[in-house]
Amino acid sequence: MSRPDADELLLDAEADVRPSPQGAAARRALLAHPVLLLAGIVLASLNMRAALASVSPLVGEISAAFGLSSTATSLVTSVPVLFLGVGALVAPGLARRLGTERVLLGALLLLAAGILVRVLPSVYALYGGGVLVGTAIALLNVLMPGLIKRDFPDRAASMTSVYTGAMIAGATVVAAASVPLERAFGGSWAASLAFWSLLAAVAAVVWLPQVLIARGRTGHEVRAAAGRGAGRGVWRSALAWQVTLFMGLQSLWSYVLIAWMPTIFTDQGMSRSTAGVVFAFNNLIQVAGAFLVPLLAGRMRGQRPLVVLVTSLVATGYVGLMVAPVAGAWLWAAVLGVGQGGAVGLALTLIVLRSGDAVTASRLSGMAQTVGYLLAAAGPLAAGAVHEATGTWTVPIALVLGVCGAALAVGLMAARDRKV
Repeated sequence: MSRPDADELLLDAEADVRPSPQGAAARRALLAHPVLLLAGIVLASLNMRAALASVSPLVGEISAAFGLSSTATSLVTSVPVLFLGVGALVAPGLARRLGTERVLLGALLLLAAGILVRVLPSVYALYGGGVLVGTAIALLNVLMPGLIKRDFPDRAASMTSVYTGAMIAGATVVAAASVPLERAFGGSWAASLAFWSLLAAVAAVVWLPQVLIARGRTGHEVRAAAGRGAGRGVWRSALAWQVTLFMGLQSLWSYVLIAWMPTIFTDQGMSRSTAGVVFAFNNLIQVAGAFLVPLLAGRMRGQRPLVVLVTSLVATGYVGLMVAPVAGAWLWAAVLGVGQGGAVGLALTLIVLRSGDAVTASRLSGMAQTVGYLLAAAGPLAAGAVHEATGTWTVPIALVLGVCGAALAVGLMAARDRKV
């Protein structure tokens, strides 16, 4: 099997829609301003993990402020992840109805609002803001790759690097800066979290011209004729469920770390600022796996060795967190980072490699993201509840190791050279 073209690794939520002449003219007008479009993509991508990464280093202070149990605290990160799945359901329909540019602008404004709602002095606002944040990030997750594929078909590889690099950079900077910002704002965790609404607001301002340029395009699209059988039956396909479960299980182990990694370190005596920096390093190192593993996957007929590699790395890192969390913190953060980045890159690549056409890939992506994130949302919640019940991180980590075993099993099936 030959390596797929770079643009095949980007899934378009509007794969079964083609523009009319008016729509094509609007797209040419957009591309006449490439610097503005590039700035909008970079700033939007910076926001795609930032609002999630900002919470973890401060979760202890948030919990203390509201008197939350470990289980209730885990909902602070589980609720946004849950709505990553819910938002993935509605994103394609909104893009077809309103236009991708307009929906992306709305997502950035919703994200800024959600971040501010989340810091209001109410536990209901804390969770309600998480709903808004998760929905907004879901829209960005689903629509940004398709926009890049649509507007930069001849530069997909370089634009994908820009997009993923900005996304990881945003998470890294935010994770490292959350505790210092809290101290700069006089010990206010709320001010530290609220600060990042500015990043979303600036991105929205830069994105606004794209909406104005493209405003004549909305409503001019016409439905493209799908190929015979294209996109049918993904929900009834065993292979599609294997790909979906691998996506969900690898997301679960990652969101457990997003929710609890700094807490695991601080519970063993590490300072909050150091824990935040180690967590930021974990985010940064993910770019290595996310870049290399898809390249390797595209050159292989079957991807079973890569499934074994990424699950083994993640399992090794979790074992390290269990037996020597502070002494080996930087090593475990690196091992986990490569495994996490490689796993998400492999999961997204499997969606393309197991699909026979663009429409099937788009629908399989929607299935995998919806079910996968709904499954992943249970991870932080379950880890927090088990930690509260046992008073230790040993049992929650042991359960995640079981998740690694399940991911290995379904991943080996999903990695076979077959088509949905």
